[in-house]
Amino acid sequence: MKVVGLMSGTSADGVDAALVSIVRRGGRPQITPIAFTSMPYPRSLQQRLVELSLHGHVAEICHMNTYLGELFAKAALKVIHAAQCRPADIDAIGSHGQTIHHLPKGTREPGIGLIRSTLQIGEPAVIAERTGITTVANFRPRDMAAGGEGAPLVPYAHAIAFSHARRGRLVVNIGGISNVTYLPAGGKVVDLRAFDTGPGNMVLDAIVQEATKGKQAYDAGGRRAQQGTVNRSLLTELMAHPFLTRRPPKSTGREEFGAPLVQRLIATQRKARLTMEDLLATCAAWTAEAIGSSRRWLPGEIDDVIVGGGGVYNRAIMASLRKVFDPTPVLTFDDCGWSSKAFEATAFALLAHDLLLGQCTNVPQVTGARHPVLLGSVVPGGAGRPTLRPRRAR
Repeated sequence: MKVVGLMSGTSADGVDAALVSIVRRGGRPQITPIAFTSMPYPRSLQQRLVELSLHGHVAEICHMNTYLGELFAKAALKVIHAAQCRPADIDAIGSHGQTIHHLPKGTREPGIGLIRSTLQIGEPAVIAERTGITTVANFRPRDMAAGGEGAPLVPYAHAIAFSHARRGRLVVNIGGISNVTYLPAGGKVVDLRAFDTGPGNMVLDAIVQEATKGKQAYDAGGRRAQQGTVNRSLLTELMAHPFLTRRPPKSTGREEFGAPLVQRLIATQRKARLTMEDLLATCAAWTAEAIGSSRRWLPGEIDDVIVGGGGVYNRAIMASLRKVFDPTPVLTFDDCGWSSKAFEATAFALLAHDLLLGQCTNVPQVTGARHPVLLGSVVPGGAGRPTLRPRRAR
């Protein structure tokens, strides 16, 4: 099957689109990258999405759901065109959508019990209509209905891509939020452990945006953070954040590491007379040390640390990670033959592919779900006719 994966992360900075070919042989998928493209959101749209995540009104959420569906469809068509393919050549699209709220801890309701909820927008019916391709979306809710947190979902793909017969590996994704997947040597999907570790690019980006009054979106390459000095007192305080000590399964988002936290950090910076560079250096170190603290929950040795996501390009974070894990080697996805930029989008292509083949892809020991489930909802392509079976190989 040829499948497009679409991903927009917590940073809400654009849509990544990966086109891959997937063949399942001997029960294990083999993934071949074909093309990748990224379509940045306008800065004004990113700001609207951040505001929507914190204070969104129903009418705005309704509008943005369809608007993002249009943008996701454009991203899918863009990567198909980049591969010199036609929409008719593509079997499916897997779209994660744009998370605007994620409540994994849940709230109890009388007569029902604990209600966990999540909301990703980017209407899949629009994607299917504009492309004519069967679209799979809404990957998180079924896991949550089965008692899980609906995240993280990419560890399934980590196991497919990075498992090693003789080496225990910690796969680290640094997006807006950071997460880890532990793959024991020779282990299978049922043996892995994974969870969110907390802060990632989202905190650093918000500090830069606040300090520059929106003129800059992020600290390119981590250059500003590299110019600063880590404030050890503040770092100790940040490492006491309750999410870091919460036992897995656990997942998080903008609700815990978004604007309210950043405003407190800015206030602390002013009170302590820190430069923006000092605050960025401290938060880069916090990201790395929070990842390092995940070792308390892991059942075995780490022979390799493999890092992907946007944070891999932040030299301050990567330098701190190498100190935290020394002498264990810290590699990148690219070192292992996978694109750091394209991997998450590739993961949702894989999840869509496996749903259409009837494969359960949640990992219950990761999300806390009671049992394996099929992830995703299907919107048929074409004129609404279902195409749930892969076409014959071309």
